[in-house]
Amino acid sequence: MCRQSATVCLTKSPTRQHRELPAVADRLGTLADPRDRRGRRHSLVAVLLTACCAVLAGARSYLGVGHWARSASQDALARLGVRATGPLGLRRAPSTTTIRRVLALVCPGGLADLLGCDPTGARHVAVDGKTARGSRTGTHPAAHLLSAVLDGGRTVSQLRVPDKTTEVTGFTKLLAPFDLTGVVVTADALHTHRGHVRWLVEEKNAHYLLVVRQNQPTLHAALRSLPWKEVTARRYDREMGHGRRETRSVRTLTVTGLGLDFPHVAQAAKIHRHRTDVKTGKVTRETVYAITNLPAHQASPQVIGKPPEHSGVSRPYTTCGTPRLVRTPRRSVPGTDRRTWPPSAASQSAPCVPPRADSKSW
Repeated sequence: MCRQSATVCLTKSPTRQHRELPAVADRLGTLADPRDRRGRRHSLVAVLLTACCAVLAGARSYLGVGHWARSASQDALARLGVRATGPLGLRRAPSTTTIRRVLALVCPGGLADLLGCDPTGARHVAVDGKTARGSRTGTHPAAHLLSAVLDGGRTVSQLRVPDKTTEVTGFTKLLAPFDLTGVVVTADALHTHRGHVRWLVEEKNAHYLLVVRQNQPTLHAALRSLPWKEVTARRYDREMGHGRRETRSVRTLTVTGLGLDFPHVAQAAKIHRHRTDVKTGKVTRETVYAITNLPAHQASPQVIGKPPEHSGVSRPYTTCGTPRLVRTPRRSVPGTDRRTWPPSAASQSAPCVPPRADSKSW
C-alpha cells in the first residue's frame, strides 16, 4: 500500500538502481500500467511524460494539459513516446480524458520515491513542509507536502500531510525507504523530538542538526543557561540578499557531560542574527539555538553557520536535475477550468525530454 494513502502502489519501494537511471522515461518505464490491456492506445510513459511537459509549459488544469498535447508538434510527440498510427504514420496525442484517468490511478508516494534523488552518500538532507500553491479546492484545503531536499534544491521524496495531522507524523514515513548512513538530517523546531532523534541515530545510522525553540521550553532554557560567554569557537559572517543585510555570529559548545537531557546530543550551537532591511532600515535581532550529535571535529562553527532555515529547504521543490520552473501568466494558459490538479501533481516534475534548439514548439 502507498505510504501516503490507501492507493495500491505502482512501485513497490523503488530500488536504488531504479532511482539512479539517468532518464525520466527509463524510470517511468519500470512502472506497471494499472489499466486494462484491452483498448490501450498510449503507453503509460507517454501519458505521464505528456502531462509533465504540459505542466512545465505552464498548464494548470487538465484542460490546459489536453490543449498543450493537442498543440504539440509531431516531433515533440515522437520524443514523448507517442506511437505512430495509420498509413501516414501520424501521432495522436493522449486526450484530456485519458490523461485525467491515468493521473488518477498513479500512486503519489510511489512516483515521488521513483523520480526523486537518492540521498545515499549525500552530506545533508533538509526536511521541511510547504503548502502547495493552487491545490486548494472548494471542498478541500490546500495540500501540505512534507519534503526531503538535498543540497541545491534536489528533491529526495515528498508526502502529503493528512489534513487533521501535522508534519511530525510523516517524518519517519518520509525517510524510511532511504539509506541515510552518515547523512546529516536538518529540520526546523517542529521536528525536534526525542523519538525522531533515536530513530535517525539508532536505526538509520544518520546524524542530526535540529533547531530548538520555545516549543521545547525545558530544553530551550537549558541551552540558554550554558556558558556561552566563555566559548572560544566562534565564527562571524556577513551577507546581503533578499533586500536585507545580515550579520551572523555562531558559537558552538560541546555539551557532553553537562547534563543536557536529549538523546545522543554532542554539541549545541548559538546563532545570533542581526538583520537590516535595506529599503526601510528596520533592524531585527534573533537568537536561535541548535543541537547536533556531531562532535566538534566534524561540525565546527563554519559548518553549523547555516542552520536548517538556510539549507535550501525554502527553495522551490525540484526533482533530480530539474531547473527551477518558470510559470507563464494565467491568462496565457488556454482551456483552464475549475478542475484542479490532484495534490500529488502540485510539485514540479523532472524534465521529460531534452529540448532541441531547432524545435519551435518547445
